[in-house]
Amino acid sequence: MIRVLFVCLGNICRSPMAEAIFRDLIIKENLVDKISVDSGGTGDWHIGKGPHKGTSQVLELKGISFEGIIARQVNEKDWDDFDYIIAMDEQNVADLHSIRKAQDDQVVIARLMDFVEQPKEENVPDPYYTGNFDYTYQLVSEGCTQLLNYIKEKHSLT
Repeated sequence: MIRVLFVCLGNICRSPMAEAIFRDLIIKENLVDKISVDSGGTGDWHIGKGPHKGTSQVLELKGISFEGIIARQVNEKDWDDFDYIIAMDEQNVADLHSIRKAQDDQVVIARLMDFVEQPKEENVPDPYYTGNFDYTYQLVSEGCTQLLNYIKEKHSLT
């Protein structure tokens, strides 16, 4: 089982959006028995809460389920539980490195946009501050599609 964790600051906007989109993709591609997905935040402000209203609205509009997604904080144990820890921006990556100081060659830590060949943005802007959940959805959707393609190719999944 390949395990993917999406990470943003509070785990109510970008990372739960990525979790929902990625889960939808792996269901559609019949890969649920090969890939699992979760999300978390580097901060602890929203632990136990569901996705932000803007995130849930855009996902509902696209027909993507976000059922069961509850905010949690990333912890050091996640390095043992996941193969890919995918951050939404450079600050998330820095925060991840401060959570787990030891380098672990077995876990891939990258930004979501690193998987997009010519991304519109290097970092996924936080719609909590920008208010633009549609634009965030476009970026996250493209990133998730490309990440899944990368994982399928790297791990020879069909």
